[in-house]
Amino acid sequence: MRAIFLAAVFCVPAFEGAAAVLPPRAEKIPYRLEKHGHARVDDYYWLKDRKNPGVIKYLAAENAYAAAAMAHTENFQAALFDEMKARVKQDDSTVPFKYGDYYYYKTYKAGGEYPVYARRKGSPEGREEVLLDVNDLAKGKPYCSVLFPAIRPDHAMIAYALDTGGRRFYDVYFKDLRTGETLNEKLEKTAGNMTWAADNKTLFYVRQDPETLRWERVLAHELGAAADREVFFEADETFEVTVSKSNTDKFIFLRSGSTLSTEYRLLEADKPGAAPRVFQARRTGLEYDVEDGGDRFYVLNNDGARNFKVSVCPSSATARAHWAELVPHRADTLVEYMDVFENWLVLKERTNALGRLHVFDRAAGAESWIDFDEPAYMLELAENFEYRTGTLRVSYESMTTPDSVYDVDLKTGAKKLMKRQEVLGSFKPEDYKAERLWVAARDGERVPVSIVYKKGLDLKSGKNPLYIYSYGSYGYSSDPYFSSVRLSLLDRGFICAIPHIRGGSELGRRWYEDGRQLKKKNTFYDFIDVTKFLIKEGYTSPAHVYAEGGSAGGLLMGAVANLAPELYRGIIAAVPFVDVATTMLDPDIPLTTSEYDEWGNPNVKEYYEYILSYSPYDNVERKAYPNLLITTGLNDSQVQYWEPAKWAAKLRDLKTDSNLLLLKTDMDTGHGGKSGRFESLKLTAFEFAFMLDLEGIKE
Repeated sequence: MRAIFLAAVFCVPAFEGAAAVLPPRAEKIPYRLEKHGHARVDDYYWLKDRKNPGVIKYLAAENAYAAAAMAHTENFQAALFDEMKARVKQDDSTVPFKYGDYYYYKTYKAGGEYPVYARRKGSPEGREEVLLDVNDLAKGKPYCSVLFPAIRPDHAMIAYALDTGGRRFYDVYFKDLRTGETLNEKLEKTAGNMTWAADNKTLFYVRQDPETLRWERVLAHELGAAADREVFFEADETFEVTVSKSNTDKFIFLRSGSTLSTEYRLLEADKPGAAPRVFQARRTGLEYDVEDGGDRFYVLNNDGARNFKVSVCPSSATARAHWAELVPHRADTLVEYMDVFENWLVLKERTNALGRLHVFDRAAGAESWIDFDEPAYMLELAENFEYRTGTLRVSYESMTTPDSVYDVDLKTGAKKLMKRQEVLGSFKPEDYKAERLWVAARDGERVPVSIVYKKGLDLKSGKNPLYIYSYGSYGYSSDPYFSSVRLSLLDRGFICAIPHIRGGSELGRRWYEDGRQLKKKNTFYDFIDVTKFLIKEGYTSPAHVYAEGGSAGGLLMGAVANLAPELYRGIIAAVPFVDVATTMLDPDIPLTTSEYDEWGNPNVKEYYEYILSYSPYDNVERKAYPNLLITTGLNDSQVQYWEPAKWAAKLRDLKTDSNLLLLKTDMDTGHGGKSGRFESLKLTAFEFAFMLDLEGIKE
């Protein structure tokens, strides 16, 4: 066997115009993988060695080829970018949220790529005090991510987390808001998850394993101390740990969680040196979340409740035996999360693939609901930092309604619109129509689908271009969100569709369970069956269908490309998880062990065989594929760059068509791509130009 560190060999493109460019071809270096008596040969395994100069040369050659192949669209890309950017109100701010005596918000200045974090004392109209200008921190850096700062309880200091590599390693800095001075203290390579204790000098934070990236330990940093103290180490490699503070500010929560099990530890925020105590010991299959209600704890849990229920227990006795049911399980309603206030309990629920907020008066027990009347929408709780309040802040949007912030009077249910995203230009919501369809899948399940299009379109012509996107993993719902960039497709005659496929939670917990582990193929079949329905009903035809998915949604794209390539003119796979079998067999790769409950553990033969039967990389065949655009980031921490790189190389070797196959690697960023609010639009413009050019739309 040849050593995997040998340099790549590939064709040098002859740049005599895009038509003459030859795609690079990675050298085949056979590498034998064996499990359960079954052997596989991976010719491109060597691409995982990022220290091999040949790997970087290969990625650079693919980038050069992608640029040359799309060179004729450069002016169109620039026009699309300008069009998308022109819809953005450059000088804009979020609605301030109240926390203590201050109103906090973030604002963008004209021309600025990054936010400015600020506050006003006493009222939203008070004098502005800038906490942090991320534009200053980002100068000279190709990537910069700064999370909203952790505000010390006395509001005199912030801790902020900065990542300049895109791999989600955050360095934490401390800024004194009274002097404007940044302290000479730094916490290096943290997860960015942190919260202050009540003593105004102790910061609890999470650090991840440097290789697997698993969030594994909670530490306490005391300002001025020489060393940090380990508060908790999560030894189980299938669990990750996070830290947070209760709404009452009384408790610090340490949450250990896997896909199917949870364990909380808590300590009193004013006793940061105490040892945390277990709330309820972990138990396989028991998931729960906790919030403090002052005189009792509220526990969202699935104990005998597939779609979750709410229980309460005394603060002094928190084990499962002391949980008393408050809101019972309902077979048709999923409780996604909860928030607790002094006089109110609010549940985010989902029924019939629509979100709603369920409000309980804690004293009287009276209940009410907050919902909206569009056929499909996205509704979430927003920033609610005040425990003693009668006003609830929520965010709402749909495929035709821009992101909107409401304050809701919890007594009356009256909604007050605080802000709606301003979309500059000619956009009018009434020019577009959104619908909710229900499509029968091959096994009889009815799959909800959200679609949007510009009014006046002939929905039976069979000639409309269709952009279809979904995710379908981890129980994450693909909500029908608003997108101003999507207007660049809608205004050019596209129908845009989001199938709410299994693997998400749109129809409750069973919808998720029917799209994971040994039922994962339902995710792919649902997407394909929705595509077939839209073709059959005349919305579009295979020559005009373009699919996209990212991360685990990229796995969906890879599977769909193998299973039904004839249905799609083009497929965009963003940071795609496509080498499922090999990744899930390698515990040293980031996030592998914590994902066994999602995909199955291939060290068990049954799961190995099932994963291998759909893993996109392992199922590439010598046949025709659609036009493909694959994107990745060299510093990706979630899906390593070599998965899409290997997939592209294997596709190049085996596909029998002359369709485009482009691999575009951002050499500076990670899973989320570019960090600037405008810079990120350049990749979107590239993707849209890829689809529009195939569709014959040149402007």
